[in-house]
Amino acid sequence: MVTTVNDAYLDIRQKLRRAEIAGSDIEARELICKALEIDADRFYAKRGEYLFDNKISQLKELVALRLSGVPLQHITGRWEFYGLDFKVTPDTLIPRADTETLVDAALAFVNTRQKVRVLDLCCGTGCVGIAVARFAHSPISGLLADISPAALAVARENAVRNRVSGRMGVAECDARQPCPEVFGSFDLIVCNPPYIPSGEIDGLDIEVRREPHLALDGGPDGLDFYRAVCRNFKAVVREGGALMFEVGLAQHEAVQKILLDAGFEDIAVFKDLTGIERVVCGTAPYEYEMEIHAELPEISNDCPENCTENEEKRTNVVNDADL
Repeated sequence: MVTTVNDAYLDIRQKLRRAEIAGSDIEARELICKALEIDADRFYAKRGEYLFDNKISQLKELVALRLSGVPLQHITGRWEFYGLDFKVTPDTLIPRADTETLVDAALAFVNTRQKVRVLDLCCGTGCVGIAVARFAHSPISGLLADISPAALAVARENAVRNRVSGRMGVAECDARQPCPEVFGSFDLIVCNPPYIPSGEIDGLDIEVRREPHLALDGGPDGLDFYRAVCRNFKAVVREGGALMFEVGLAQHEAVQKILLDAGFEDIAVFKDLTGIERVVCGTAPYEYEMEIHAELPEISNDCPENCTENEEKRTNVVNDADL
């Protein structure tokens, strides 16, 4: 059996459309690129070339996986986020365009400062912290932290792939527990925590259900991690620093209250490109300590301001007659 790359593309696209898979054009192209081990640029140059039995069989296997509900990103093993290329595995949450709003908000914050230390908590692939480190105008250092050792291995590889491994380390951390003392403090904490209510997970699309359950389950109301992070990590946010969360649909008001109750100030909400409130940010207040070294002398009102005694003490007064 022989076919062209273009004919294979059209055939795969049609099958994906029949399965009501959104983005069938892009997905068909990505599956062919995976089979041919090429990038998107080379795909367009090869559309007139022929495919033979071995590649056609490989493409059929990839399409069958996709139609069975395996996410495209788990098939290709990679995905683009914020213009960068990231390794993706079944051990990590797939980077999504919605989360780019969190990077936008983080960059707006760090670019007002000269030097910033950042913690990407519940980092998964590390996409948020890595994108911030790559595109910040200010010098960035910090940590990519997650409870999953398998996810941290992916984040470490992505830090190397995107040339920030010298600035962003990786560390195992449970966001539901107190922040390890060895972490130190941070000017900014970004966090895309699990926020799907437990009872809603079984009703999610099959593709989403194939992602790590640990990265989805936010507890009975989806807010467990927001409460835990505010409780366990507020103390390590430096004065004037910020804690930024990605939130799920209609969760922004509840997360605002959690941040306020935890003592954060200047709460801000950022919308994603579809107009959904996607990021909630709180600022750690400044705490001033004032020391009084001496008491001010009491001011006496016994002598009026224009009395003779005061006139005699006005040694710097210049009279018109002296000019």
